[in-house]
Parts: sequence; C-alpha cells; structure tokens
Amino acid sequence: MSDRHDAAPDSTAARVALWRALHVEIDAPPHVLEDTIGLTLLAPGPDWRQRGDMNPQFTRSFRASIVARARFIEDHVAAQAGCGVGQYVILGAGLDSFAQRRPDIASRLTVFEIDQPGPQAWKRQRLADLGFGVPDWLRLVPVDFEADGAWWDRLVGSGFDTHKPAVVVSTGVSMYLTTEAITATLRQMAALAPGSTFVMSFLLPLELADPDVRPGLEMAAKGARASGTPFISFFTPADMIHLARDAGFKDVEHVSAAWLTRRYFADRTDGLRPPLNAEELVVARTS
Repeated sequence: MSDRHDAAPDSTAARVALWRALHVEIDAPPHVLEDTIGLTLLAPGPDWRQRGDMNPQFTRSFRASIVARARFIEDHVAAQAGCGVGQYVILGAGLDSFAQRRPDIASRLTVFEIDQPGPQAWKRQRLADLGFGVPDWLRLVPVDFEADGAWWDRLVGSGFDTHKPAVVVSTGVSMYLTTEAITATLRQMAALAPGSTFVMSFLLPLELADPDVRPGLEMAAKGARASGTPFISFFTPADMIHLARDAGFKDVEHVSAAWLTRRYFADRTDGLRPPLNAEELVVARTS
C-alpha cells in the first residue's frame, strides 16, 4: 500500500463510522452508543443514507453489532482507568472517536491510535479543521502494516511504557490476518505488563451465523475478496480461547453476541440486537 498522506479513510472505516451515526439517527433511544463524530469527520454529503450499505433494514443487525462492541470496549476502558490503568492502544483506529467523545476518561490516559499513515494524516487534518485538535495525551502513531509491520516499535517510540499496564484493542481486523499473524500478536500481547487486557474481535465461520444475516456476511466476504483483502481467518470461540491460552494468556473470556444483547439491548422493544455467531469478542488478561 502506498504511503499517501492525503488518503481518506478506507471504505470499511467509513462504513463503521456511518453505521454508528445511523444508529443514533434511526434507532429508537436509548442508544447503545452516541457517536456522530465520524460522520462529521467524513462530511459525506446529504445523500449518504441512500448508499446501498446504509439500507436501514439490511444493516440493522450489523450496526447493532458495531455499536455493541464499541460500547463494551469503552465500558471496559473506563473501568480499567478507574483501577489505575493509564494506557489505551487502538490497533487500526480508523475513525474511532473515543478521545473526542469521552475526554473525561481519555484525558486520564495516554491514548495511542495506530493506523495507516495516509488515512491517519487525513484524520489529523480533519480534527484540526473541526477544532478538536490532537491533545498531548492522544498519540497518532502511523504504521504501514504492509510495508514493515513494525507497529510495536512505533508504539514504543511514541511513548508507550512497556512496564505499565494497558488496554489494547483490535476490532474488525483478525479476519484479514493469517492464523500465524494472529498468534504472533497474541504472544506479544501476553507479554504486556501485569494487569493489561487485550480485546480482539473475531469472525466465526459464516455457516454458523444467524440465517438472516448470513447473506450480508457472505456479501461482505465477496466484496473483501474483490477488493484484494479477502477474509482468510475464521474461528469458533473455543478455537480463539485455545489460541490465546497457547500464546501465554491464562485468563481468557469469550464475550458473545448473546451476552452483549443481555447487557445492552435487554430493555428494547424494537428487536434490535447483534447477530449470533457472527463477529464476537475475546478478552485476554495478563497476570
């Protein structure tokens, strides 16, 4: 991938940001996540809701999944910050807006956003244009994963303290990586300071997904393959827990869509919920 410092966010990052905004705009309150900052950054024009991937009914379960995983992670970060953890690392940050929406929590941390140089330079400029800026506690760490993959060295070079605990998250990434690459990342995360947490999303085999969302997942897989970034890794929860434990984690938890539904959607009367057996989370803690 070329190092284009004027590059806009990729289509996946943009879609996630717009789904988060769509949740606020068309789903009934209470909203699982209140986030329209990504929409503001993108400024896509008034017809963005007419995009094929913004169809309210077709995207219903997917946007529920997106806001549920984000809310879970932010609740976890807030809880860890309350326990004294002072570092938060977002791998493949895209249009994440935690730092802008929750400065009450983020300013008590050092937040490291790791992303490709071009889209990240674009985001930095948009944050400046809109008056958000980049405060001292927010570190934008450019890494061209395809060219060198040395994200860990860049992270440390940006001030990450390897001797202090951290929350590190990776969502929407593992399906593009080989099992070997995922295992290498898990081993690196298992060496984090005691009291650290690694949260990663993973995609279950498509045939296990809810029948009503399987066509959408298959369409997403087809689109990813056509764009040259195919989905190549799928795991059952048992497989993912096994990988994490083999990498050195002893405390590993699977956070299912059913759990997220009970936690964030239980009182809804509109049936909005994340799909079962699609993209779920694993939480691994160092000791």
